[in-house]
Amino acid sequence: MPAEAALRDRMQSAILGVYASHGFEHIITPAIEDAENLDKSDGGDNLNLIFRILKRGEKLEEAKANGGALSDLGLRYDLTLPLCRYYSANSARLPSPAKLIQCDRVYRAERPQKGRMREFVQCDIDIIGSSSPDCEIELIATTAKALEAVGIGSFKIKINDRALLRGVLRRAGFPDDALDTVCVSFDKLDKIGADGVVAELAEKGFDSATIDNFKSFLSACPISIEDIGEYTDETDAVERLRYIIEASRELAGGRYDVVFDVSLVRGQGYYTGAVFEVESVDFKGAIAGGGRYDNLIGKFTGTPTPAVGFSIGFERIFGILSEHGMTAGGDARRRIAVLYGEGEIVSALRAADKLRGDGYDVAVYERAKKAGKQLARLEERGFIGAADADGAVKLFGER
Repeated sequence: MPAEAALRDRMQSAILGVYASHGFEHIITPAIEDAENLDKSDGGDNLNLIFRILKRGEKLEEAKANGGALSDLGLRYDLTLPLCRYYSANSARLPSPAKLIQCDRVYRAERPQKGRMREFVQCDIDIIGSSSPDCEIELIATTAKALEAVGIGSFKIKINDRALLRGVLRRAGFPDDALDTVCVSFDKLDKIGADGVVAELAEKGFDSATIDNFKSFLSACPISIEDIGEYTDETDAVERLRYIIEASRELAGGRYDVVFDVSLVRGQGYYTGAVFEVESVDFKGAIAGGGRYDNLIGKFTGTPTPAVGFSIGFERIFGILSEHGMTAGGDARRRIAVLYGEGEIVSALRAADKLRGDGYDVAVYERAKKAGKQLARLEERGFIGAADADGAVKLFGER
């Protein structure tokens, strides 16, 4: 509906305005990707939710006859994979590091329900070509400003590091080829508790000694950044994360919290370093997330390329603002209707142009026979007043 679309427009304008003012540049990528690229993208559980596109014509008939793959394309499930392919094709023409914006639709074969849709919008910023932790600091500060501009209320930013977490798991005795599945279980800590995580690891067949080692770590959670060094040998990751947290807290200036959360995993398998998630304090739940993915672009270029990104949960925020009758990016623009009678269209359009020059959004309508009912409907739709073809404005509150 128009009011909902207007809210979405204001949200997108507020977010993109902050991103652009911080030196990020907007790019656009296709919704359709090669199936091969999607399948090798380390998207975790999202790979099970890909909308696949059948081959067409003779290729489809040939695949059916020979028992070959019926699909060769699919719809993107996030904006990171298209960004990697885009960068691999255009890196020679982009600055280094490249600071890029994407705000577009993505698709997942979900069962539609509240908070889960088959088509939804993500707003991403990414920095490609630098391994410096300063990139994480810049992304966190910029995303926080975008969330403030949208008007989502209080929030806190949780940060962890995949390398640090992998070090904890190795210290406990888990083998390297099992770290991802252990992370999947550990990611459920806040939902099923330590006992639930232990039970799930036992079901997966890990030996009791390793699980007992990990239990001592679980019992100590939550753990501060100052104490995490007791449980991991990844000292570089600990110091890098400490630097990011301290700088981010300084930039926050108390407007929002920045906290270390060792249980933060993030589902995608392509994350290699710092991961972060923004949690709404007022409305609960995650409203943004991201992390460093230094190995993904190299799958397309053949050259190691550091990268880190942050994605705002556009639909989640839209749902919150809509449900609570909130606006985004400040107040909506002031709307005036110019009503005209027979033979007054030229005067009405001129009057509308003059009012637009005064800062109003103006719509022109033929005056209805029942003017009172017409004015009431305009007010319901968010107009603040109406004018005759001579341009004289009468605000609804003055009636």
